[in-house]
Amino acid sequence: MKTALRNNGLSLFFGLIFILALAGQAITGQAVFNEGQLTAGLDEISFTQYITSSSFAVDVSENWQSEYLQFLLYITATIWLLQKGSPESKELDKPGLESDEEQLVGEHANAKSPAWAKAKGWRLTAFSNSLAGTMGLIFILSWLVQSIAGHIALNEEQLRNFQEPLSWAEYLVSPDFWNRTLQNWQSEFLAVGSMVVLSIYLRQRGSPESKPVGSAHDDTGTTG
Repeated sequence: MKTALRNNGLSLFFGLIFILALAGQAITGQAVFNEGQLTAGLDEISFTQYITSSSFAVDVSENWQSEYLQFLLYITATIWLLQKGSPESKELDKPGLESDEEQLVGEHANAKSPAWAKAKGWRLTAFSNSLAGTMGLIFILSWLVQSIAGHIALNEEQLRNFQEPLSWAEYLVSPDFWNRTLQNWQSEFLAVGSMVVLSIYLRQRGSPESKPVGSAHDDTGTTG
């Protein structure tokens, strides 16, 4: 048991704080929503009604899509783009997809390599791009959910204000959709860019996200 906890501590920690944060968002979100209902002279809704509402769905999905977009871009951009001195970058002479020997695929796979890394054809291609592909699929699905839930939520507000509802196509080009989208994207891009640049000059002892404390500022692709 102790070994299992140690070996999976990182995923368990983030899984736990994700559940706590989502629960907190649901509780505080219901409170904010019901304040708006009372202000508008409408009935409060229950917790169950809130977490199955379009308002909760759009708030959750707009954050999810931006997070998965961040990782999709980071995974794919770091294949070709480099940053001298950053542990987040590959070494400066290794841009691109790298050789089969470096990637341990096909005839260069070893005894512990996954079965599809030893395969050829579409299975090797699919497995070689499975991480970015999965992140991209989750991003697209989350963004789709945001657009549908946001469309419903906006139209509910439009009807409460005796205004004409929008079609889904009209919502996709509306300021509400793009404001929700871009306010998340800009914060993700700032955070990733800051990590790339700050990790050149700053250190965190013991973290694989940082270079070793004594590494030179121009050492690239090294982790502690």
